[in-house]
Amino acid sequence: MGYVNADGIKLFYVEAQGASVKADATPVIFVHEFAGDHRSWEPQLRFFSRLRRAIAYNARGYPPSDVPPDPSSYSQEIVADDIGLVLDELNIEQAHVVGLSMGGFATLHFGLRQPERARSLVVAGCGYGAERTSRQAFLNEVESIAAAYDAEGSAVVAESYGRGATRVQFENKDPRGWREFMNQLAEHSAVGAAATMRGYLKTRPSLYDLEDQLRALTVPTLVVTGDEDEPCLEPDLYLKRTIPSAGLWVIPRGGHTINLEEPEAFNRGVAEFHAAVEAGAWGMRDPRSLGSALASKS
Repeated sequence: MGYVNADGIKLFYVEAQGASVKADATPVIFVHEFAGDHRSWEPQLRFFSRLRRAIAYNARGYPPSDVPPDPSSYSQEIVADDIGLVLDELNIEQAHVVGLSMGGFATLHFGLRQPERARSLVVAGCGYGAERTSRQAFLNEVESIAAAYDAEGSAVVAESYGRGATRVQFENKDPRGWREFMNQLAEHSAVGAAATMRGYLKTRPSLYDLEDQLRALTVPTLVVTGDEDEPCLEPDLYLKRTIPSAGLWVIPRGGHTINLEEPEAFNRGVAEFHAAVEAGAWGMRDPRSLGSALASKS
């Protein structure tokens, strides 16, 4: 564990690597969601450190990382570029990048901005707020949550935020793990959470406004969602249909916090994806799959 310098902002990170990991194994870096931090990736750090160097870090605004108070320090571009700055500080040229929710957006944008640095992308739980028809409602909700952090603090907000419609799946399946997640959420910086809401979530572009860039993305990409993560289902179908290198994995009876809710399935699926990428078996979508379901006559 330690700190890296991201253009003057200190970001806290942890890493693990098993003794038998090959020196040439591509590292993996995990990018957390709004309600998480590096601790949210503990099941993944324990699993993937057996296979490769595994890193997780706290985004800006999440102690012990620095907490800039100005929302302008939290834009989509800044947060995505932080991934590359962490890799730079750790002397990693290229990595598998795995992100959930807010971290999934950052992972996707990192792939768009610095595709040569990403061996692959896992974009999980990504899409909330992207739908144009509900865009204003999303923006209103973000500001409302930010204001609650200002007025009530993290412990109070955690008790409602962690019980949202896409979190109850985790609570029902694993109440002990969910309570640990809730306790960690309550420890977050209210200043950092509000600034993240206003500077990052409220200003990030809709996925549907990125169509040209997404159609040009060729980094191997796995889009992951739970089938009960309703705000992400349609946007993730859109990502699958738009990114030529994308596969879509839908986990049954799954909510939003999918890496903690279904850690064994998540780890196994992501590891299989990484193996396919490294074997050269994850190519572009065959354009014939976009045609008629009936075989064409020749």
